Amino acid sequence: MAPTKNVRAISQEAFDEFVKENIDDLGMDPAEALEDAIQTLSHQGVDLSGIVKCVPGEGGGVMDHPAIQCLHKLNQLNSDSKHLFDAQDLVQIAELLNNLSELCCANKEDSGNAAIIAKNGGIALVCSICNVQSTENSRANGGPKTVVSILSYGIQDIDILNSGFSVVAVAATGNEVVKQSFMELGIDGLILQVLSGQIQGSVPILYDAIRVLLTSDDNRVVASEGSKICVYGYARRFAKIGIARALVESLHGEFSSPGLVSACIALKAIAVNDEICKSIADAGGIDALLKCVDDSGEQRNKTVARTCCSLLSKLAGSDSNKSAIVEKGGMDMLIKLSARFSDDPSVLQEVMAIISVLCLRSPDNATRAIEAGAGEFSIQAMQKFPAAQQMQRSSCFMMRNLVVRNPENRQVLTLLLNNGIDKYIRKAKENHEGCKDAATDALRDLGLDNYNS
Repeated sequence: MAPTKNVRAISQEAFDEFVKENIDDLGMDPAEALEDAIQTLSHQGVDLSGIVKCVPGEGGGVMDHPAIQCLHKLNQLNSDSKHLFDAQDLVQIAELLNNLSELCCANKEDSGNAAIIAKNGGIALVCSICNVQSTENSRANGGPKTVVSILSYGIQDIDILNSGFSVVAVAATGNEVVKQSFMELGIDGLILQVLSGQIQGSVPILYDAIRVLLTSDDNRVVASEGSKICVYGYARRFAKIGIARALVESLHGEFSSPGLVSACIALKAIAVNDEICKSIADAGGIDALLKCVDDSGEQRNKTVARTCCSLLSKLAGSDSNKSAIVEKGGMDMLIKLSARFSDDPSVLQEVMAIISVLCLRSPDNATRAIEAGAGEFSIQAMQKFPAAQQMQRSSCFMMRNLVVRNPENRQVLTLLLNNGIDKYIRKAKENHEGCKDAATDALRDLGLDNYNS
């Protein structure tokens, strides 16, 4: 997270000098001098992220830090190569990039490695090595071509794949030109090859690369509209060549797989139209997701629960998929999931969202939801978490969809009205700006005359 405006920055040299003064001028022990420097500067509002916190002169000092060592070796390779890497260089680069990735991921909150790497020019260095600058000159410089070449060269090497797709994800973030370059070079074919191949090990960063390539995040005025059109086309292309089906296959793996959540997010990015949503269901996607939902409840894994419900909501945008989800016991499974995560409004919000989608334009599903206990679930959640704005809003949407085409459901909900559900909806409307319209619609469709009050 970037420092706030009131936080001051400090250089590595200034930090080292502070520690050295504690030792030389105040007679502190090295360990005491280091700890004092950290505490004093932190209390003064100095941002220490990216600073190697060590005693200068002890051991190798800053240069002894593994992240700095890794950057130094990459710098040497980059300086000596003159942008012409041979096979041996590529192997060393892949290993060093993998080391950087591991350093960034290891104990993220405690190590500060990612900030150290960034502060010491790591991002610029990686982009320089791969010639992938986040500018419109990237294609001319051949950066994406270099990355794709490295990936093709190491298609059976887990380390190269993780490192290479890390660069794809970083380089393509926020830049439509780079996304287009990777697509023109056939990155989608490489992705399918990895997903469908017999590679020993996992490539979790691959899912992040898919998500980034299919996200319209180039916010510059010139690129924004074109970006939306392009990523929609990329998603259709991904689905057409079989990447969506391959991702569905990955959902059938072990529940504990580290890539499960990322695979769901990647699949959601591909599901951009009704045809693709149907094809994912035909490939067994709904069955796989419902199993993951059930497993997430049994193992109390809220991250998997939220992610799977979110993907199910996207797939349920297809009317045929709504019926399939309900016929396979999805409605009862969702209410069961809400009971297991009754203390987590973030999961309840996702459950409400998918029930809302399942009931939209589907009176039969709304009846099934009422029978499964969606009404009771709603009032209990609204009563328990009055401050959870998004959950309150989702509950209002769900209540509306339960009754808007089912007048008979209003009678079933009379008991809930007697138990005060209208009071909780009005409270959400009063306390949360984002709930006003949803709450008004819910009150109106519940048959209350004073819904605008």
